[in-house]
Formats: sequence, C-alpha cells, structure tokens
Amino acid sequence: MRLTLSLLRRMPNGNIYGGKHRKIPKVTELETGNCTKRLQVEEQNMFYLRHPYLTLDQSWGHAKALGKHVDFVRRMYVQKQKIIPNVTMEERYKTLRNTDVWD
Repeated sequence: MRLTLSLLRRMPNGNIYGGKHRKIPKVTELETGNCTKRLQVEEQNMFYLRHPYLTLDQSWGHAKALGKHVDFVRRMYVQKQKIIPNVTMEERYKTLRNTDVWD
C-alpha cells in the first residue's frame, strides 16, 4: 500500500503552489491571449512615447499660452499667505509680562 502510494503520488512536498518543489500549472490559451494583449498595449504605449504629438519646438512655451504660469503664481501666493509668519520668543511670552510692575 505504501509503495503504491509513493509511486502514484505526483504531489510536491509542502505547499503545492510555492517553494522549490512546487506544482507548476499548465499554460492555457486564455493566459497566452491575455499576455499577447498586454504586450500589444505596451507596444502601443511605447510607440506613443517614441513619437510624441508635439515636437520640442512646438511644446516650448505651450504652458504660457495656456496661462499655466499665471495660475501657478496665484496658487503659490495663496499658499504663502497660509504660512504662519515667524514669531520670536519675546512675542510669545509678551502676554505673561502684563503683570510686571516697576516701582
């Protein structure tokens, strides 16, 4: 009985999906189709990266034409207004000195 179980058993030791002796699943047609679709999408993306819509000369100054610089300066000004100004230690403790009376 033990001899037949050991001879007929084709399962790996331990976890069957990981490790040195893992069971490797067969590749299906669906997986190969998905892989080819992903590769085609990646190739199309690389094509668009290699051949951009605008040349370097055309893209130079397009942000100024769209008014992005003005918007950026306005946002930075608003953000700078939110920052708390620098406060010295004398200004912080000034409220504690209101009871100091000099003769």
